[in-house]
Amino acid sequence: MAAAGMSSARASVRRRGRRGAAALVSGLLALAPAVLMAEVAPGAASVTAAGPDAGAVAAAPAVGSGQQWNDYPTLARADYIFGCLAANGQDRETMRRCACSIDVIASILPYEAYVSAETVLSMRLAVGERAALFRVPATDAQVAELRRAQAEAEMVCF
Repeated sequence: MAAAGMSSARASVRRRGRRGAAALVSGLLALAPAVLMAEVAPGAASVTAAGPDAGAVAAAPAVGSGQQWNDYPTLARADYIFGCLAANGQDRETMRRCACSIDVIASILPYEAYVSAETVLSMRLAVGERAALFRVPATDAQVAELRRAQAEAEMVCF
């Protein structure tokens, strides 16, 4: 009888732990975009690509088009480009295509949604109970939006 009581007590602690972990993850996902958005420099200048970069999507919006399109920090863009280069080859043409790719993603997906989806994807690679929180169907919509944006970017740039 005592063993059954201990078993139910352990199960109760586990449930509370999972709820607490889920609340922590939700809080971190909500906080991450606000922290990372602090890196965005206001008033980026417009740039027109020339030469070998002529086919690339502009890295900054035209003057007067608003800041919302270019809300991705330089560090986030560079991180994406380095990952893209590692996966697709390290030459100038691939770098141009990777830069185009993140520009297309930025035009489709707000930075906050990008950060949330990237967080979910990176946490899914982990093992254990904490990683299982990111494998629930509730996170699938975020990942699907990022996958759609990446597919569009691949069609446009590669």
